[in-house]
Amino acid sequence: MIRRISILDRSRTRRGHPAPEALRDTVDLARAAEDLGYHRFWVSEHHSVPGVAGSAPTVLAAAVAAATHRIRVGTGGVMLPNHQPMVVAEQFGVLESLFPGRIDMGLGRSVGFTGGIRRALGRDTGDADRFEEQLAELLGWLDGTQRAHPEVHARPAEGLRIPAYVLATGEGAGIAARAGLPLVVGDLRARGRVDEIVRAYRKEFRPSAHGEQPYVVVSGTVAVAATAEEARRILVPEAWALAHSRTRGSFPPLRPAEEIEALEMTPKERELYEGALAGHVHGTEDRVADRLADIAATTGADELLVTTSTYDRTALLDSYARLARIAGF
Repeated sequence: MIRRISILDRSRTRRGHPAPEALRDTVDLARAAEDLGYHRFWVSEHHSVPGVAGSAPTVLAAAVAAATHRIRVGTGGVMLPNHQPMVVAEQFGVLESLFPGRIDMGLGRSVGFTGGIRRALGRDTGDADRFEEQLAELLGWLDGTQRAHPEVHARPAEGLRIPAYVLATGEGAGIAARAGLPLVVGDLRARGRVDEIVRAYRKEFRPSAHGEQPYVVVSGTVAVAATAEEARRILVPEAWALAHSRTRGSFPPLRPAEEIEALEMTPKERELYEGALAGHVHGTEDRVADRLADIAATTGADELLVTTSTYDRTALLDSYARLARIAGF
């Protein structure tokens, strides 16, 4: 079994439940995760997505940290190309100052999903190619070594130790290895690709002030229930949202599983929907325990970051409670 298990919640909106409720649901889930014994709780950054309320991760992380006491809190992640590194350093410096010893800085290299979003953010696709440079600048603001802006300091961040994690999008794994930082890699449906990325990261890892050894977080959807069918139904709302986005160009709020199962889908929708259901870790507690043991053996992962979203919040919380029981929390 992977020794640490954590949660990334994307503040998914649900049909009939507005975005502010999704954000409050995230905070409530963080409280539950802490009670269940999870290691950390992360939130994400998405812009202009109808089905996701989490657009300002450092703000949401502050709310989560204020509502909890022990669990580590962070971002999975802040998309660094969308921001000035100094501002990101300042934001995390404030978080770490308010909640010392509990803040993680997960960083990604993605830019806005569409041209309109990128223009609104003042960015373009080429900014993702500057991620390694931006990451080095950000770390320099934290440890006081940046020299690009003499006599400028990121306060209160400078001198604080805030763990940084790199999301393995695009060249992220190589960048994490060269910087000596922990790596977050998913999704578990593409196990061969995940194993390949992890092996390359470990081979290329350079020890640094941030870590002497590689640290691997594998990320994916996990659904646990009393029966295999109930676990599968947890996956249905997100699977349909993905199929919908690929046929209509818009990622929608989640709908109840029973509504989706009653839909008449086109052949293309059905293909995408079934594909989105396939490959996730789901089932009864025994079945999921076996799958996670296999993942631990093949990846050697230090941590599992669970990213499950569904319409039924009761079923979601029950799934996390069952997963905590599997892990022996």
